[in-house]
Amino acid sequence: MSLMSALYVGSGGLRVSQNALNTTAHNVSNADTTGYTRQQVQLGNMSYNTVKLKYKGESNSQIGLGVMYTSTRQVRDTFLDRTYRLESGRSAFYEVSYNTLVQTENILGEAEPSQNPFQNALDNLWTAVQELAKEPNSAVNQGLLVQRASQFIAEADTVKNELYTYQDNLNTQVSDTVAKINQYGQAIKELNHQILKIESAGVENANDLRDQRNYYLDQLGELCNMSYSTDAFGNVEIKVEGEIFLSRDTVYEIGLYRDTNGFYTPYWPQMAKDIINPDGTAGIDISNAKVVNTDRPISAALNTDVGKLEGLLRARGDHRANYTDLDKDVYNSISDSLMMNIEAEFDQLIHNVVTQMNDILAEASDPKSGYLCNADGSPIQLFEKVSGKTYSYDAITDTWVKEEDDPDYPENMMTVGNIILNQDLMKQPTLLSFVRADQSTDFETAKKLAEAFSEEKYILNPNLETPSNFSDYYINLVNQVGTSGSVYKSLVENQEDTVSSTEEARQQIIGVSTDEELTYMIKFQNAYNAASRYINAVDELLQNLINSMA
Repeated sequence: MSLMSALYVGSGGLRVSQNALNTTAHNVSNADTTGYTRQQVQLGNMSYNTVKLKYKGESNSQIGLGVMYTSTRQVRDTFLDRTYRLESGRSAFYEVSYNTLVQTENILGEAEPSQNPFQNALDNLWTAVQELAKEPNSAVNQGLLVQRASQFIAEADTVKNELYTYQDNLNTQVSDTVAKINQYGQAIKELNHQILKIESAGVENANDLRDQRNYYLDQLGELCNMSYSTDAFGNVEIKVEGEIFLSRDTVYEIGLYRDTNGFYTPYWPQMAKDIINPDGTAGIDISNAKVVNTDRPISAALNTDVGKLEGLLRARGDHRANYTDLDKDVYNSISDSLMMNIEAEFDQLIHNVVTQMNDILAEASDPKSGYLCNADGSPIQLFEKVSGKTYSYDAITDTWVKEEDDPDYPENMMTVGNIILNQDLMKQPTLLSFVRADQSTDFETAKKLAEAFSEEKYILNPNLETPSNFSDYYINLVNQVGTSGSVYKSLVENQEDTVSSTEEARQQIIGVSTDEELTYMIKFQNAYNAASRYINAVDELLQNLINSMA
């Protein structure tokens, strides 16, 4: 090797050591930066000087010129990245479900009457009915029944309003989550452009920009079930729920369709169809364009339990549920929705209490004598619909016929929020005299009212078989929510452990250890010093050689 060639070796060592020191310093300075990935300098051989070519299978005579800097790479494990993003999305799904159950349990309250206004109101109504059964003709007992019935309806409305408010809160979160998904998509698209612009010359890697892009992919993985790949140019392409979301320089943003309930449904605008509504206005059909298919069963194998968006949509449901949703033929459509299940089961309790008491009074009424009848001859009802009639007169049979609830017209249903106390009874509770025309006391009807509360024939939903009475029904409802909450809490904790262990394994690779980096810094500093001494030694040799020849 010539002395001039030896200078190349020394200068290459200086440059490589300097780049390695700069990279190490960059690692240390970003040790606490969120989303930062540890970087390493990659080295390669400089071109060899060929002194002599040999053609007999022997190696050519070459002189090495030392080491050179090739690139600075990120230290990542793509398998751990994909695992982390999938499991963090699954964790977000179950966290939404658990939080929903916690909130609804707080709304429903504990089973103890002293801590639960609605349970207290239900028990007070039961007590009033028992007292009435003892002395039906007592004006005090009649007034107490009306008072307790009014309290019962008021507390039921309070629970209903709180359930609806939280359902609206989930609906708002759906809108916010879709906005974030679109925002991350646009941010990743812009980073794709910046990274391509920097790396297209093949001189350097845009590692810090790649860190930002990977951070957004982490965030996106929590929000939705997404998959991604990198094309030949280094662009990240993303699919959400199996549909293309980001392709090179195009983001197919998710749209929000708002139905008559005010509920948002995420959909793909490019897949929706333009239609004309019955009223002649323009509309869209999103039946085949929904981002999330909530009709599929919740399954880890199908990845239908991944992402905050899916968790929110399933927890919220697609409408305000009532007792009609518990019909066996339609229950499957709400069985996976936490809010709709609770709304329907609670509404079923109110509906059963109200209709049972009303039916008992109607059966005892006598239009001929006017007993338990209004002035027009219709049966006196303790509870009435806000709008619509409970009984209508049939002129053909000369009888009062009970109107059937029509699910297509909620205002004609005996459902929570659409029930009020009979206003005439509010003014004059003694209209429930329980004294017949012959002045006999109607103990039988009062007894039936009491028996209605103790009869065990009500079940929470079609998937259960154990019957209960009114008081136990509500306790079972609260306990069901609490039990489900415990199950989901375990799922959340297990999933958090999975995410934590995956992130820990990932951080062992991508994370920066300041102690390790300081060790590298000492090593590279010593390498720099060694290269510097080497150059000095070669320089002295050259000077001595030149001086001696002079």
